[in-house]
Amino acid sequence: MPDVSVVVPVYDEVKSLPELVRRIRTACTENGLTFDIWLVDDGSRDGSWEEIDRLHEEDDRVAGIRFQRNYGKSAALAVGFEHARGQYVVTMDADLQDDPAEIPELIDLLRDGHDLVSGWKKRRQDPLSKTVPSRFFNFVTRKISGLDLHDFNCGLKAYRREVVKSVDVYGELHRYIPLLAKWEGYDRITEKPVKHHPRKYGRTKFGFERFIRGFLDLVTVIFLTRFAVRPMHFFGSIGTVAFLFGFIISLWLTVDKLVFGEALSDRPLLLFGALLILFGAQMFTTGLLGEIVIQPRMEETASYQVAEIRTTPDPAVEEPSVDDPSVDDSPSETPSPSYTSP
Repeated sequence: MPDVSVVVPVYDEVKSLPELVRRIRTACTENGLTFDIWLVDDGSRDGSWEEIDRLHEEDDRVAGIRFQRNYGKSAALAVGFEHARGQYVVTMDADLQDDPAEIPELIDLLRDGHDLVSGWKKRRQDPLSKTVPSRFFNFVTRKISGLDLHDFNCGLKAYRREVVKSVDVYGELHRYIPLLAKWEGYDRITEKPVKHHPRKYGRTKFGFERFIRGFLDLVTVIFLTRFAVRPMHFFGSIGTVAFLFGFIISLWLTVDKLVFGEALSDRPLLLFGALLILFGAQMFTTGLLGEIVIQPRMEETASYQVAEIRTTPDPAVEEPSVDDPSVDDSPSETPSPSYTSP
């Protein structure tokens, strides 16, 4: 088991790969870290896989995984996490904007007891068209998620091995791995300002639409981490509030009609109250249906991250003494039973 596995998603970065591997190798060897590098080719069309194959031939610590087509960064990280063997796992982008020289300090923070260290591109070397929306996105994400990180989208992160083996990354949830890790109980999360370099080769693969998808993914991950196993708490709460408001409006209009004789035919509030009651009932029913749907699945697949167990021997079960004459420790000729799977 190496000290660190470096997982790098690669998409059309053929020119960057030789320098990236050289700098990772230098950063690790100069600091006494054993390592392997997992370059995950996410459907590149520029010869990146041929370059990965050449780098592997030069140094077998460089491993490659090639996708048949482009699946996205989350898929590349998920497969890289599955194959990573290191005690610690570091992720970074392949475009040389992340600095491999940061790896030893990230590992030191993990050795100090942290579960996850997220990079913070404090001085980001990108145009304003990327930095301004990114700051707004990170601000909103920080407030909604309750996780105090300045840069959720930084590709340079370091994890303890058990964290990446516990977190399921799919879709485009790679931005929210710290939030997913926190949900799994790995809440010793910190961040470290890291160097960020201008892009040296090629062009960015992400446009403005990633921020829109990012907010949609944030809604997804908040729902999955808080309400996936208890949908009634989400839909039922909304339904109850809506139903109560609708009921109060309808009750007030009823009293107004019976006591003061006010006509209801020209009262738009009557329709609004009825819609709230109907909406509340539908949301409440949706929560119940959600509970019915997930109950069998949760019974089959429920798993829990057990950190450690301390126990004492059961006093009702005593180990036989080796001096006990009733214990025959001579070899037995009776064949041991065999078991077959049903």
